[in-house]
Amino acid sequence: MQDKKLYEYILGIIKPWDVDRIELNVEEKRVSVWIKHQEGIRWACPECGVELAIYDHAEERQWRHLDSCAFQTYLHARIPRVHCPKDGVRQVEVSWAETKSRFTMLFERLAIDVLKQCDVSGATRILNISWDEAWHIKERAVVRGLSRKNQNTVQHIGVDEKAIAKGHRYMTLVCDINRGTVEHVSDDRKQESLDEYYQSLNAKQKDAIEAVAMDMWDPYVAATRGHISDADQKIVYDRFHIMKHLNEAVDRVRKQEHRQLMADDDDALTGSKYLWLYSKENIPKHRRHEFNVLKNEVLKVGRAWAIKESLRELWSYIYPEAAHKFWKRWHFWATHSRLEPIRKAAALIKRHITNILTYFHHRITNAVSEGLNSKIQTIKKMAYGFRNKDHFKIAIYFHCGGLDLYPC
Repeated sequence: MQDKKLYEYILGIIKPWDVDRIELNVEEKRVSVWIKHQEGIRWACPECGVELAIYDHAEERQWRHLDSCAFQTYLHARIPRVHCPKDGVRQVEVSWAETKSRFTMLFERLAIDVLKQCDVSGATRILNISWDEAWHIKERAVVRGLSRKNQNTVQHIGVDEKAIAKGHRYMTLVCDINRGTVEHVSDDRKQESLDEYYQSLNAKQKDAIEAVAMDMWDPYVAATRGHISDADQKIVYDRFHIMKHLNEAVDRVRKQEHRQLMADDDDALTGSKYLWLYSKENIPKHRRHEFNVLKNEVLKVGRAWAIKESLRELWSYIYPEAAHKFWKRWHFWATHSRLEPIRKAAALIKRHITNILTYFHHRITNAVSEGLNSKIQTIKKMAYGFRNKDHFKIAIYFHCGGLDLYPC
């Protein structure tokens, strides 16, 4: 009797269920606990909640529970079914596990905690379950979390792409900038990819969006304009992507100049590629002297780097009008630099300047998205890659979605 009461507490069994018997298998290090319900109980239909008499019982099932003193513990029961006039024959819900789960809620909570800290293979070794069982727990947790998050509103979103494999294969990520979470993952980086996210929102959720940070990718712009009111006042071209275009222009100037210098047996720029891509404050200490020597040389790449660094001041302004005046001066300098890659980059920025300057109304960047991108890359490395695209999406939502993953 004391053993039965003990396992009622351990398993969290409540009325009308009671522990019926317990079997201990020392060789297999396994404890099996059978429970049964009291007689004369009326059960609620899981669909409509109407209380009904028992119709029959389902076949006996078992659920894995938390281990008891290093012994794997399994719960066994036959669950009643009711015949509802409205919904037909239905299996009633039980308090210790979710519908169709082979694990108790307490075990699933532990498994989710373990899966948060290591990859699926590591979780299987710790929990002593199969890879499929671990992945199924992860998948169920994501489905559960997404269903609870459906009505959330997001004020500032970031849209970014994530390369998932060689051959220009991408995913589109939509992030909540304020919460630092991934809101949506879709295939490719087409207009339809972002349309998929906007179409999942109701009118209230769309109206709640105040600003969208993105790179200057036309399909994303078209999708946003097609679904969000006053989109041109809400789109903010991300400063980091803009600076990326300038960095690429600086590197092209370096390549061209390096070829010219090498033709004259001058190797001054050999090994300097990454020095010119650093911002001023991020140049490694052990290479600062080398960089200062190069800067003092009369080099085209030195001028290109100075123009690139100067543009960073744009985002330090407080007032849009002052920022616009600064940009005009910078644009004149860049277009009269006689450096073709810099001139082309300046022309690109001019074509998009309206939605670069919207930054001063919303003050958002895609830095959160870039940080999540880095986290996702770590998840990918932990799993040694994902052959299945849907599995990769589930892993992203599980680790980066900010979801309530636990069973109630």
